[in-house]
Amino acid sequence: MIIEPTGTNVIEPGWQAELTERNHLILTRQAEETSNQAIRNSAIEPTRPDPVLLEIFNNLVRAIAEEMGITLQNTSYSVNIKERLDFSCAIFDQSGQLVANAPHIPVHLGSMSESVTSLIQAKADTLKPGDAYVSNNPYNGGTHLPDITVITPVFVSNEKPLFYVASRGHHADIGGITPGSMPPYSSSIEQEGILFDNFQLVDRGHFREIELLELLNAGDYPVRNSTQNIADLQAQIAANERGAQELCRMVEHYGLETVQDYMQHVQDNAEESVRRVMDVLRDGSFTYSMDDDCEIQVKISIDHLNRSAHVDFTGTSPQQPTNLNAPIRHLTKLSFSTSSATLVDDDIPLNAGCLKPLTITIPDGCMLNPRYPAAVVAGNVETSQAIANALYGALGVMAAAQGTMNNFTFGNDRYQYYETICGGSGRGRNV
Repeated sequence: MIIEPTGTNVIEPGWQAELTERNHLILTRQAEETSNQAIRNSAIEPTRPDPVLLEIFNNLVRAIAEEMGITLQNTSYSVNIKERLDFSCAIFDQSGQLVANAPHIPVHLGSMSESVTSLIQAKADTLKPGDAYVSNNPYNGGTHLPDITVITPVFVSNEKPLFYVASRGHHADIGGITPGSMPPYSSSIEQEGILFDNFQLVDRGHFREIELLELLNAGDYPVRNSTQNIADLQAQIAANERGAQELCRMVEHYGLETVQDYMQHVQDNAEESVRRVMDVLRDGSFTYSMDDDCEIQVKISIDHLNRSAHVDFTGTSPQQPTNLNAPIRHLTKLSFSTSSATLVDDDIPLNAGCLKPLTITIPDGCMLNPRYPAAVVAGNVETSQAIANALYGALGVMAAAQGTMNNFTFGNDRYQYYETICGGSGRGRNV
C-alpha cells in the first residue's frame, strides 16, 4: 500500500509499482495470472491471515447475508416480514458455526447456529443438493414458534455441504390459541402454534407443499392463513438460494481453500476481539427481579489469564407455568457477547468466534432452561431483555434498558399482525 496525502494506492499481486523522477506512479503487470489466482498462490502463512484479505472477507460474507435479506424483503408476502423487517439472514460454515450475519434482529442470531447444528446432527447423511429444511423448535435452537427458520445446505461440487445459509422470519401467525400466535396466557407449547422440527421443506428442488399444508393444518390449533405462511416460506427459500449462489461465486473467484481458511480467520479475529475485552472486565453478580416475582440470578467470573468468562445462572427461578420461559442457551451467550461488545472497538461481524471465550452454567429445569412442553412465547421477547439487563448489571458496563420489546398483537381468523415498539437504551459510562 502506498499512502499519499490525497489517496491510497493498493498494489495487487502480479503488479509492480515504480516511482518516476517526476513523481509519477507507474504500474507494470508482471504476470498473466489473475488477481484471484495470485491470492490462491500467495505464500501467506495459513495461521497468519493477510490483514487486507481478512477485512475483505469480513465485509464480503456480511454483504452476502445482507443480499439475502434484501431478497427476502422483496419477495415476502406478509407485512410482518416485508415492512416490519422482522427477519434475519446468516451464513454458517461446514460444521454449522455462525460466520456472518446481516445487521437484522440480534435475538435471532444467537440461536440460529443451534438450529443449523441440530439439522446437521439429525440429517447430515441424507442432505442433498436442492434440499431445504424448516424448524422453529424452541428446544432445538428456536426462539418462539412464530420465528421460523429455513436452512439450506450449500454444495460446491462435493458430496457433503461445505456451507449452510439460513433465514429466520417472524410469521404473522403460526396457529395457537390467539391470532398472531403470541398468546399472553399460554401454559404449554401446543397452545402457541405449530411446531416444526427439521421438517423437509424442499426435496432436491421440489417444494413439498402438500406435506407442508398437512402439518400447518394439524392439531387443535392450526394456522389461520396458510397462504401467507407458504408465500413467506417460499421467500425464505429464495433468500437462501441467493446466499448459496453468492457463496458459490465467491468460491469460484477465490478458491475453496482460501474461502474456508478466511471463514475461520473471520471467526478467529472476532474471538480475539472479544478476548481483549476480558482484560477490562471484572467479576460481578446481579439479581434481576421481574414483574411476576421471578428472579434471574447471574454470576460472572473473569479468567484474565485465559481471557475467558464463566457465566453462571444458578439460583434463577424454576420453570414457570406462564410463557416467560426462555430455553435459549445461545441467547445467553449472545446477550453476554453483545454486552461485552459495548467495549469492542473493532468492526467485526457477530459470529461463533465471539462466543468461544464463554462457558455457561444454566441449571436444568430453571426458567432459562425449561423442559418440554413449557410455554415460551414471551421468553423470546421479555425474558431475553431481562437477561441482557442482568448481564449489564453484573458487568457494570451499562445501565439497564427498558426490559421489554413492547409487544402489540391483534387479529382474527383472516388478518393477523404483530408489532414491537421501540424504547430507550441504558446509559454507558462515556455517554
